[in-house]
Amino acid sequence: MSVQSAAADVDVDLRQLFASLARNWLRILVVALVVTGLAFALTWLATPHYRAETRLLIETRESVYTRPDGTNVNDKPILDEEGVTSQVEVISSTDILKQVAQKLDLSRLPEFDETADMPALSRLLVVAGLKSDPNEIPPDERVLTKMREKLNVYRVEKSRVIVIEFSSEDPRLAAEIPNAIADAYISVQGNANIESNSAATDWLAPEIADLSKRVKDAEAKAASYRAQSDLLMGGNNSVLATQQLSELSSELSRVRANRASAAATADSVRRALQNGGSLDAVPEVLSSELIQRLRERQVELKTNIADLSTSLLDNHPRIRALRSQLADLDRQIRNEAEKIMTGLMTQAQTAQARENQLVAEVNTLKAASARAGDQQVELDALQREATAQRQLLESYLTRYREASSRQDSNYLPVDARVFSRAVAPSEPYFPKILPITGAAFVGSLLVMAIVTLLQELFSGRAMRPAAGARFERIEQVAMPVAHESPNHECPDHERPDHEPADIEDLEDRTAQAQAEPQAAAAAPATAPAIGEDVGPARRTLGEVEIDKAVEKLVSSGAARAIFVSPEGDEAAASAVLVAREVSDAGLRVLLLDLTASGAASRPTLDSRLFPGITDLLASEAQFSDVIHADLYSDCHVIPVGTADPVRAMRAADRLPIIMQSLTTAYDLVVVECGPADAQGISRLVGEGTEVFLSLLEPNDEVAQAAVELIESGYPDLTLVTPVGHQTPGTPLPGRRSAA
Repeated sequence: MSVQSAAADVDVDLRQLFASLARNWLRILVVALVVTGLAFALTWLATPHYRAETRLLIETRESVYTRPDGTNVNDKPILDEEGVTSQVEVISSTDILKQVAQKLDLSRLPEFDETADMPALSRLLVVAGLKSDPNEIPPDERVLTKMREKLNVYRVEKSRVIVIEFSSEDPRLAAEIPNAIADAYISVQGNANIESNSAATDWLAPEIADLSKRVKDAEAKAASYRAQSDLLMGGNNSVLATQQLSELSSELSRVRANRASAAATADSVRRALQNGGSLDAVPEVLSSELIQRLRERQVELKTNIADLSTSLLDNHPRIRALRSQLADLDRQIRNEAEKIMTGLMTQAQTAQARENQLVAEVNTLKAASARAGDQQVELDALQREATAQRQLLESYLTRYREASSRQDSNYLPVDARVFSRAVAPSEPYFPKILPITGAAFVGSLLVMAIVTLLQELFSGRAMRPAAGARFERIEQVAMPVAHESPNHECPDHERPDHEPADIEDLEDRTAQAQAEPQAAAAAPATAPAIGEDVGPARRTLGEVEIDKAVEKLVSSGAARAIFVSPEGDEAAASAVLVAREVSDAGLRVLLLDLTASGAASRPTLDSRLFPGITDLLASEAQFSDVIHADLYSDCHVIPVGTADPVRAMRAADRLPIIMQSLTTAYDLVVVECGPADAQGISRLVGEGTEVFLSLLEPNDEVAQAAVELIESGYPDLTLVTPVGHQTPGTPLPGRRSAA
C-alpha cells in the first residue's frame, strides 16, 4: 500500500508566483514592443512575393466522332493515381522547364540568376571563400535551380487535377510561368503523340506489303492442294466421300432393321403354327383381308352353332354340318398364315442380300473417306494459315488508314487540358505584415511571461513552507488519554520500517501534552479521570483491553470481527484501535463502518465525502472506488459513503455477499455496527466470526445489550474497552491514499 506523504518540505506559492508578472509588467511590455517593432520593420522591408497557380485536368480528349471504328470510350483506360503522379514528374521535368526558361528569357532577370546583379556582400563572401562562386555553375543550371525553388507541382488528392504553383517577386511572372509550363506540357504531349503516330505509319507500310505477298502465297497453296487431292465438297461443307459414307450408313441401318423385323415376325408365326397356338396375337396375320373375312365367317358359324345347341342335340345333322364348315375355316386360316410366314421369310432374305451389298459399299467408302480425311487435315492447315495472314493484313490496313488520316489532318488530341489559367495576383502572399506583427507581439508576451515565472520559481521567492510540515493535535473522539504507550502512538508510515520521526514526533508529543488539560475537561462526566484505575470496573463485566482483543483475533485466526457499541459513537473507537493493531501485526485488515454517523471511519480519512458502503449497496460505485487507506496504519477502510441510506438499505440483502467477498480478499474484516442488536448483525455473521461489545464504562445499558446478544445465540461475546489507549484522531489533509 502506498500512502501519500502527510508533510512536504516546501510548496509553491501561486499568488506570489503570478504576482511577479504584475511586478515586472513594464519589462515584459517593453520587450514585447521591441520584438514587435523589429518584426514590423523586417516585414515592411522584406521583398514581397506573389504566387499564382494553373490547374490541369487529366482526361480522355477523344470525341465520339473521331474515335476509330470498333472502339469505345472504355477501350482506352484513364490514368490511375500512379499515372497522374507520373504526369506531375513530367511537368516538373528539366526539358519542360528549359523550354519555359528560354521562351521567357529568365536568365536575364536577377531573380533567377544572382550573377546578373550580385550584391557587394555576396561578392566579398565569394572572394573570401566563404561562399561558392555562382559563375562556376552554367547559366541554364542556375536558372533551373531557382525555378525549382519557386515551383510547386502537385496532384490534388483523390482527383486527376494537377496544380502548377509558382511564386515570384514579379506578379506578372508569377502568372506567366505556370501558364507557360502548362502550355509546354500540352505541346510536349502532343508532339509525343505525333511521333508515336508517325512511327506507327512508318512501321505499318512495309509490314502491309510483306503481308499482302504472304496472304497471296498461302491462298495459292491451299487451292493447288485441293485440286491435286480431288477433295470434292458436298453439303454442309464436308468432303463428298464422307457425306456418301454417312448416307450409306443410314441406309444400312434401315435395311438391317427391316430384315430383323421380318425375320422376327416370321419366326413368331412359325411358332404359333407349330404349337397350335392362336394366330390372333400376330399383327401381320390379322392385317390380312382374307384372314379377316375367314375370321368373320368363323364367328358367324360359332354363333349359329350356339343358337342351335339350345334346341338341338350335338349329333343333329345340322349342327354336325356347321361344325364341319368351322373346321374347314380353321384349315384355311392356317394355310393363309403359312403363306404370310413364307412371304416374311422371303422379305428377310431380300433384306439380307441388300444388307450385304450395302456393307460392301460402306467398306469401300470408309477407305476413301479415310484418305480424304488425311488430305483434309493438310488442306485445313493451309487454309488456316491463309486466313490468319488475311486477318492480320486487314487489321494492319485498318490501323494504317486511321494513322494516315490523323497524320494528314494533324489531329492528335492530348489527354489533358488547362481548365484554370493563372492570373497576375494583386496582393503578395509574403510577407503578411499584420499577422506576423500580431504573432510576434503575442509570442514575445508569452515568452517573457514564462521567463519571468521561471526566474521567480528558481529564485525561491515563490516557495513557502508546506501546510503539513508538522503534525497537529489529534482530536479525541472517544475517551481521554489515561496513559501514553509507545506502542499506540500515531505511526509515521511515510518513513521506512515505521521509525519515529525525530522533530515531528517531538512536536506531536509536545502538542498532546499541552492539549491534555482541555481534553480532560471536555471528557464526559461519567468517564473516569486521568490516571484513575478503571481495572475493577472492567473486571466486573469481564471486558478485556484492546491488546487482549487483538491477541484473541490473531490467535484464533478469525475472519470477521463484529463490534457492537451500545453507548454510541464514542465507543466506536474500539473497532478502529483493534483494526490498526491487527494491521500492525502484519495481517491484511479492512474496517467496515456501518454506523449512521460514520464514527468509525471519520478518524481514519481526511473527508466524509468519500464513497463507501452505501454507494456500493446502491450500485453507484465498485469495490475499487469505496476502499480507502487509513491515514495512520496499513489498514483499509470502507466508510459509510455518500449515497441515500434509504435506497442503500433496500439492497441490504447484498451484505452477506459483500462480506464473503471481503473476507476472501482480506485476512480480517472488522465491522463497526454502532448500537445494533442481534437481528441487525445477523447478515454480517459468517464462518470464523468473533462478536465484540465495545463499552466505555459499565452500566445497565451495556449489561442489557450483552445479555440480549448472549441470549440471541452469541455466547462467546467479548467485551472490549478503549479506555487506557490513545484514541483515534482527526485525520490531517493530504494523508489519504486510494487502495
